[in-house]
Amino acid sequence: MAYTAILLKDPEGGYVAQNPETGTTTQGETIDEALANLREATGLYLEEFPTAVTSPALMTTFELAHA
Repeated sequence: MAYTAILLKDPEGGYVAQNPETGTTTQGETIDEALANLREATGLYLEEFPTAVTSPALMTTFELAHA
């Protein structure tokens, strides 16, 4: 099954990786490391809570007008 990964650049260095389907969050110095850590964290979460995910997250974008 495919899961969603959201990657954010950490202002202190590296990247934060989040999986919205499970709520798992981790970090890494590189994108590859952050994704590997997220795979591990999500896998461990799903071992403990195998029925926690019922459907993939729906993601989109939106714009805000500057005030």
